[in-house]
Amino acid sequence: MFEKACGEDSKNMITLTKSLEENISIFKSIFAGDEMLIIRRIQNKYLPAAKCCVIYFEEMIKGELLNSNVIRPLLSNNLTENIAAEKLLEEIQYKVIMANNVRMVGEINQITEHMIYGSVVFLLEGYDKVLVIDAKGWQARSITEPESARVVRGPKAGFTETIDLNISLIRRIIKNPSLKFKFKKIGERTHTRVCICYIEGLALQSILKELERRLDQIQIDAVLDSGYIQELIRDAPFSPFETVGYSEKPDIIAGKILEGRIAILVDGSPFVLTVPFIIVEAIQASEDYYNNYIFASINRLLRATSTILSISIPSLYLAVEAYHQEMLPTPLLLSVSAGIQGVPFPTILSLIIVLAIFDLLREASVRMPAPIGQAINIVGTLILGQALVEAKLVSTIVIIITALSGILSLMNITLAGATIVIRTFLLLCTSFLGIYGFLFGIILVIIHLMNIRSFGVPYMMDTTTIKEHNFQDTWIRAPWWEMTLRPKIIGSKNLTRQLIKRNRGK
Repeated sequence: MFEKACGEDSKNMITLTKSLEENISIFKSIFAGDEMLIIRRIQNKYLPAAKCCVIYFEEMIKGELLNSNVIRPLLSNNLTENIAAEKLLEEIQYKVIMANNVRMVGEINQITEHMIYGSVVFLLEGYDKVLVIDAKGWQARSITEPESARVVRGPKAGFTETIDLNISLIRRIIKNPSLKFKFKKIGERTHTRVCICYIEGLALQSILKELERRLDQIQIDAVLDSGYIQELIRDAPFSPFETVGYSEKPDIIAGKILEGRIAILVDGSPFVLTVPFIIVEAIQASEDYYNNYIFASINRLLRATSTILSISIPSLYLAVEAYHQEMLPTPLLLSVSAGIQGVPFPTILSLIIVLAIFDLLREASVRMPAPIGQAINIVGTLILGQALVEAKLVSTIVIIITALSGILSLMNITLAGATIVIRTFLLLCTSFLGIYGFLFGIILVIIHLMNIRSFGVPYMMDTTTIKEHNFQDTWIRAPWWEMTLRPKIIGSKNLTRQLIKRNRGK
């Protein structure tokens, strides 16, 4: 059995009493050693017999809210002796406290949890229950355009690390009472809030139940980012291909929810997950739906082609150069042969070394501050490449092939990790059997893709058929007046997206 956080069992056995001093001691013992705990005693001038106090964490609440909504009303409100003792706490809840969210709670676990999330606890002599008052006010990052998803046209707002703000961004787009939110807490020590977001009547119940089952099975001490959840709930855990989607943009997530998908928001992460995820989503971009459909379709085909070429070009070059020279025209063959003369390493090793250097430079440029990262790119692409060729460590054609493959892989960040793995796998297959090894590797990759499921949905859905409905939003983006239906399997509960086709300008 997974070991729970220390103190959970002891908290379950603690109960509040009707003594204010004893209750204060209980909270002091629970948060022993935490110097951020604030206990503020309050005395109403009209009812001195009513002993009370507020307990909170200073860094988690907004001081102005506490002063104006709680402390000032408690100090100055005209509480009289006419109020029955057993009704005093209820009277304070409804007539004195001015906060918009005030709850009466008696369980110690719930009380401490609310405190950690930024609530103020009000204790009153003679009661074994407390008032939990919402006064959240910690610092949060403002809404900005995400670095990983910059666009020329379309909404530029991005998610932040605050789950409540992220929920509001989705609600601002989908103004519909059918939009539902379900909350869970995952992490034995962090108690991270996880929110499931979907539209009732669009999302399949089978997918929703399976998602909830997988989330309920997670037993981990901490969840610091949505990447934890993504890896723990995904299908095909040993595959390099992602089976859970993610995005930093509210408009993208809203669009997927409107197709019948389910979003998962994790407190502390600006990346929102979506399920199910199919491979065609990797070549889709939000701008495809905001620009002209012809231009969007061309861009989408370019992304798909660049991904295929990125994994294929190095292997095809290796096959032709090492095994099938007869496939090259004589002038090109002589040029390639002249380029590899004097190079001490075999072609396969040269390709792997230069590809590894390219990936290292890309990783370094991402981790470094922007000005330094740009300098590393210049040094890597110009000086280092030229030095390798002049030193006869690699041939010029290898530099060209690897640079082209690396640049093409950058056009599709979602599949960047899978591209590196598959490209290396195809290189190894080709090094043994030439073009036949390359074809053998391609067949294995296709079989693997055909066997992947994402929450029961085929990973290659809509990519292998050219039927009108299936082909509308895959390799190309059809005009909006033609896209009358949602994805067939994902949105099968309510396929109709729009009822009437546009007159196409006539």
